[in-house]
Amino acid sequence: MTNYLVTASIVTFNNISTIESTLRTLKEQTQGVRLHLYVIDNSSHDGTLDFVADLDPNIELVRIPWNVGFGAGHNLILPRLRSKYHVIINPDISLSEDAITNMARYMDENPDVAMLSPRIVYPKTGEPQILGKRNPRLKYLFASRLRRGKLAHRLLHEYAMTNEMNFGKTFDIENATGCFMFIRTETLQKIGGFDERYFLYFEDCDITRSLAKQGRVLWYPHATVQHAWKRESKKNFRLMLIQIESMLRYFWKWRFGGKKT
Repeated sequence: MTNYLVTASIVTFNNISTIESTLRTLKEQTQGVRLHLYVIDNSSHDGTLDFVADLDPNIELVRIPWNVGFGAGHNLILPRLRSKYHVIINPDISLSEDAITNMARYMDENPDVAMLSPRIVYPKTGEPQILGKRNPRLKYLFASRLRRGKLAHRLLHEYAMTNEMNFGKTFDIENATGCFMFIRTETLQKIGGFDERYFLYFEDCDITRSLAKQGRVLWYPHATVQHAWKRESKKNFRLMLIQIESMLRYFWKWRFGGKKT
């Protein structure tokens, strides 16, 4: 067992239906490091934060009076962190193994690594989720929205690098999903956390590129987490518009390598 602290933050907005499994499995499975959890609530109206407070008094709660978005919510606790590593976790993640200790030990042995992205699977089937590991391009985004047909299928697998990499081994990636990010805390603080100009969507692609300028970003298949992926933007017109706005912001920002604009 290591004796240092690992912190984790979960930003919630009406997540009472999934958050219990997330918090319970994090506590049950994380045995090899000291884990301190923050739950930052974006003004939920379903009782999420009160539910969390009753569930575990050791969780540090941050109540925001309005919805500031995903990245800005995580950034709120950034100045408080005194940990060696910090984990960004969605409220629909669950664990069936001690993935956090596993990833911490790998980072200990590889000081050139800034962030790890674990193997992410569906909870019921255990099948891997096809998630982008290359930088976003328009053709990949259109394929992701369609998800049907031979061309979309081919492009999605190209985006996820499934046809060219050995997924039993660790390898460098350009893009990591924001549902579970294991990051060296000092590096996260050095870059200032998430770019808060993204309310939702593409902030994970953006921060991956920023972290990659500081160290390696790796796909790490030796730790697995479950993700109850609902793809809400395909069902909600407002979320789709937010996704399009974030996409445009992302492409504009990184057109010349990511200089602030």
